[in-house]
Amino acid sequence: MSHKERILHMVLFELIALVIMAGLATYITGNGAGEMAGLALAMSLIAMGWNYLYNLGYDKLFGADRTKRTKSVRVLHGLGFELGLLVVTLPVLMWVLQLDFLTVFIMDIGLVIFFVLYAIGFNWAYDSVRNQLVAKGKVAALV
Repeated sequence: MSHKERILHMVLFELIALVIMAGLATYITGNGAGEMAGLALAMSLIAMGWNYLYNLGYDKLFGADRTKRTKSVRVLHGLGFELGLLVVTLPVLMWVLQLDFLTVFIMDIGLVIFFVLYAIGFNWAYDSVRNQLVAKGKVAALV
């Protein structure tokens, strides 16, 4: 995956997640939509930085041909990403939401479960669409 495609992948992932999470956060917390959208955006920016670094390292360890990854490797990928992100986001969520560690930890576990499933589904869909476009000769490689 090229540098430009990695950025495209990351931005698509985060934009879709941002829309979903801002709506869910507003509904679940009862806080204002503006506050939750700002928090979702901040979390998204943190996640994008982590996403780029994590996936760069993951590709070096497991190879750049993402279409040959097994379900187990995809699950390991999603879990590793979310657990690393959890370490970074807990303090931010505690500060912004003014909640205790346990409350935020439980909320973050819900986020982790959502994002593990979302990451697996998104990456599988992205890789499938990319592979089909390349196979049909519509693009030599994305970006």
